[in-house]
Amino acid sequence: MPLVPEVRLFLAEDAIILWARLEATAGRSLPAPYWASAWPGGLALARYILDHPAVVAGRTVLDIASGSGLVAIAAAMAGARAVTANDVDPYAIAAISANAQENGVVISPAADDLLDGDGDGADVVLAGDALYDESLARRVVPFLTRAVDRGAHVLLGDPGRQHLPTDRLQSLAAYQTAVSGPPEDAQIRRADVFTFQQR
Repeated sequence: MPLVPEVRLFLAEDAIILWARLEATAGRSLPAPYWASAWPGGLALARYILDHPAVVAGRTVLDIASGSGLVAIAAAMAGARAVTANDVDPYAIAAISANAQENGVVISPAADDLLDGDGDGADVVLAGDALYDESLARRVVPFLTRAVDRGAHVLLGDPGRQHLPTDRLQSLAAYQTAVSGPPEDAQIRRADVFTFQQR
């Protein structure tokens, strides 16, 4: 996989076609299969973790909006003591489990909506490309704020989406990303990794 060749993922060649097939099988409308693509912010955050394993090594980690599990898998590979991958889409939970097994790592998938909390005591909270939508960003930013305020180390990977709380972020690294994510990200060529700071 571009930028993170150490990780193997089951991904869709065309997420739109996969979405149509899933809906046809289910006989109802389903949320977009965000878990079926490797998003730029997640790729950058996974690369950063693999290059700087000390940020997670020996620590408990929570990866929110985990999707395919890419960032959580990178944390497990980097030596995290325990990794929870959170996503509310049941298909994402299945993808996380399959991808963790494919990479030979142990991850605990969590399907509950955790965004009203503060990260449940995790030492490190990771958010790879979790601000792609305004309504989601309105919940994720306060969640990350509560996590960092209680003492968690919070890392965010993002390609510069408009909902980024730039006043709370310190850039740690920037990566050139190949086009491998969803179609709406076709023009994205760079993603940054930030630490989320207390006010």
